[in-house]
Amino acid sequence: MEKKKKATKPTRDDSESNIWSFVTQRGTTASFICITLFAILVRIAVSIHPYSGAGTPPKYGDYEAQRHWMEITLNLPVKEWYRNSTVNDLKYWGLDYPPLTAYQSYIHGLFLRYFDPQSVELYTSRGYESYIGKLLMRWTVLLSDVLIFFPAVIYFFIVYYSGVHNGSKSGMLWHFAMILLNPCLILIDHGHFQYNCISLGFTVAAVAAILSDRDIAGSILFTLALNHKQMSAYFAPAFFGYLFGKCLRCHNPFLEVLKLGLAVLGTFTVLWWPYLYSLEAPFEVLSRLAPFERGIYEDYVANFWCTSSVIVKWKRLFNTQALRILSLVSTVSTCLPSMLLLIMAPSRRNFLFGLLSSALSFYFFSFQVHEKSILLPLLPASFLAIDEPLIFRWLTYFALLSMFPLLRRDELVLPYVALYGLFVLLYNVPVQREATRETRSPFTTLKYFLTACSLVLHIVYLMVTPPRRYPFLFEAVMMLLCFSQFFFIFMYSSMKQWELLKLSSQTVREKKNS
Repeated sequence: MEKKKKATKPTRDDSESNIWSFVTQRGTTASFICITLFAILVRIAVSIHPYSGAGTPPKYGDYEAQRHWMEITLNLPVKEWYRNSTVNDLKYWGLDYPPLTAYQSYIHGLFLRYFDPQSVELYTSRGYESYIGKLLMRWTVLLSDVLIFFPAVIYFFIVYYSGVHNGSKSGMLWHFAMILLNPCLILIDHGHFQYNCISLGFTVAAVAAILSDRDIAGSILFTLALNHKQMSAYFAPAFFGYLFGKCLRCHNPFLEVLKLGLAVLGTFTVLWWPYLYSLEAPFEVLSRLAPFERGIYEDYVANFWCTSSVIVKWKRLFNTQALRILSLVSTVSTCLPSMLLLIMAPSRRNFLFGLLSSALSFYFFSFQVHEKSILLPLLPASFLAIDEPLIFRWLTYFALLSMFPLLRRDELVLPYVALYGLFVLLYNVPVQREATRETRSPFTTLKYFLTACSLVLHIVYLMVTPPRRYPFLFEAVMMLLCFSQFFFIFMYSSMKQWELLKLSSQTVREKKNS
């Protein structure tokens, strides 16, 4: 399949013609609108349930953190947003995301202040939980989703199905629904309360731009994602490897690299301009983006450090500095092979697998990973859903399980069960997609066994009290199970990249011989 794509690589004009043909001839507009409206209704339904830290002083939760950032950015000068002071106590939900998150908080704060000024008053609004305030906060997430993530997904599908992948209309619509109705993203953003839809939306748009050979636009969009949430760096090795590999195959590699570098540097300069007035100011912001003092992990997350801590007590054996170095070396050494494979074989399909491999490498080994970080590897898995349905389904199932303790604390069990069931129903809709790996898999019995274990763990966690000596026993078992499945997916993705490298090498040899 890769050989055909390389042999008939479309030009920019061909790509634009294909996109226009896709929009005007396929008759998919009504179906896209119906799925989009349903996805909005599902988000609204989830948003009527509780959120992180509801009614739990003194610090409440992520909802209060987001509201507090609106309060700070509205009432203080931009130079004071990341600086500890008497009116900006950084110990009380200080800003710990890059400047684009701060600008987003400012814009949302203007929206809240227009309708409910008390919700963003300096200091006195701490813990503010009025009905109108909560409604407005929920609307800011929904609007961000609809204005950024939804258009980015539509853009991705227009690009993907007009030039990268040829599929049936039913399969395409199923794929669209799988991404827009992703239960993990909906539960975290519209239940728990965050704005992952913004950074993920920029990432989706960046991937779409690069798949359509708009590399400069893609670089700018990914830089926006990186400056909204630093966790977008999970994808950085894949973006770098693919783009650098493409540049090396151009007539003037240095010029191509220079153009991309200037685009990235220019975007960073614009976003960080308020903090470039001195040498100390940017480092003041950067120090807030790396919370090393919190330890290598918090709570229970299905990555290497937390899962292995059952046997190896990392926090007791090593100090923070040693753990930082260990984490850095582990992360780089596991994502480096994927990046090198992309440089050697920069195909579009390899790029998507590279995104998955890179994101899982960071999830496993980087410092201070949260349960919600599984949303990052889940994004490229959803890109591949039509060709790798089992991998997508498997990652979604165990991503949900890994976040279940967090969502239960937020009292989101009902929407969790509802969205889990909706995902199962939609996934099993009869459409034309690659299913040979599922039907012919020799591990069918193991799959059913692991699925049963997952369901049993849900029930046990809800119904059974753990032993006093091991109060987090059930969480530890959940994380061990989830980590094992995530690692299997990581190995599979890495294997696919090696296969694509071999296919690329074979194609090159055939061209030389012909």
